[in-house]
Amino acid sequence: MSKASLLGSGSSFAAAPPAGRRSARGRAKAITEGTIPAYELVRLSLDQVSPTPLNPRRNFGTDEQKAQFGEELRKAQLAACVVVTRTAYLALWPEHEAHIGSAEYVLCNGERRFRSAVHVDLEALDFVVRDEFAESRETFLNHLLKENLDRTDFDPIERANGVHQLVSVCAETREFGSQSRAAEQLGKSAGWITNQLLLLELPSEIQTMLSSNGLSGRDGVWLGRRLKDSPGLDAAGLLALLAEDKETKAQRKAEEKSILRAVAQGAAGTSPGEPLTAVKGAPGALPSQQTASSQPSSRSRSAGGGQEPLTAVKSQGVPEVSPDASSHSPAEPLTAVKSIEPLAPPVPAKTEGAADPQPSPDLRNYLGETAVEQARRLAQALTSDELVALVEALRTHL
Repeated sequence: MSKASLLGSGSSFAAAPPAGRRSARGRAKAITEGTIPAYELVRLSLDQVSPTPLNPRRNFGTDEQKAQFGEELRKAQLAACVVVTRTAYLALWPEHEAHIGSAEYVLCNGERRFRSAVHVDLEALDFVVRDEFAESRETFLNHLLKENLDRTDFDPIERANGVHQLVSVCAETREFGSQSRAAEQLGKSAGWITNQLLLLELPSEIQTMLSSNGLSGRDGVWLGRRLKDSPGLDAAGLLALLAEDKETKAQRKAEEKSILRAVAQGAAGTSPGEPLTAVKGAPGALPSQQTASSQPSSRSRSAGGGQEPLTAVKSQGVPEVSPDASSHSPAEPLTAVKSIEPLAPPVPAKTEGAADPQPSPDLRNYLGETAVEQARRLAQALTSDELVALVEALRTHL
């Protein structure tokens, strides 16, 4: 005989909750103790829910994309949408009452799922009700933004507008430090918040380019900083500055690679007693613009040419050049060649018990101070075959 038969069917037993479910009192106690969450999964009709006008995201996909996603939701909804109750939401934004109409709930997260379901005429979706997300305007906007903040397809201008909304709400209670508070809410740095707000200061033409992926977010931030320095610039002027900056960086990178390749090739093809030496006016010299990663040598600085790069070339066909660098024009680039006066004395051969000789300071200017930096720069400048040849040549010096 079952326990139910032994206990009978009196009203006391009939009111007991089914197995696996808690009574209201038991559930309240479990929530207080933290053994179960304060929210549950519920099935809501879509006409009971309204999107919030605060969502900065406006692009939820084409009709075709929404139809495809909606059919996927019809088969299986892998993630529930998040809503707050009408009462909790209107306590924060009473001016939105007309917008949400008679809806009993307002979306916080999952608007793309919601709109896709509406597009294919689904009747209901799974939701969780999280009124704690509506504790304050800051809290609601924080959760609203976090869903989309790091999406790669999130429009940079939409993201910036969302950040601006949060900063404005943070400033309602205390204007000072509102950006820092917004950064703390989103788990970002204060500098990241500043960069987002810079995008909203750009001309509308550039904002459109950012929204359509015609410009990257990084370029947008760069342009925002330039506009802050020169407020009178229009879109055409800003884009011209960006093109000039990109061209300059590309030229510097090419020069740096050329120098590193020449230095490495020169080291691989030079005998142990034959140092590389800097002279001016040698054929094949690079333009006199200093590369970003190199520093002028003591000889080039003494000649008044602080922006003069060194370039390594072979000694064949190079005319004799006076070792006195000061007798040449400051505009002439320095070129490293063989068998002319060395910038530094040759590294003496290692004797037994002596410490390892230190690399030339001038070579460190190009390759870096550490072995990791030197290897990385050489790997960028040389092909695989050239690297192998260089390693074999260096082994003869050990």
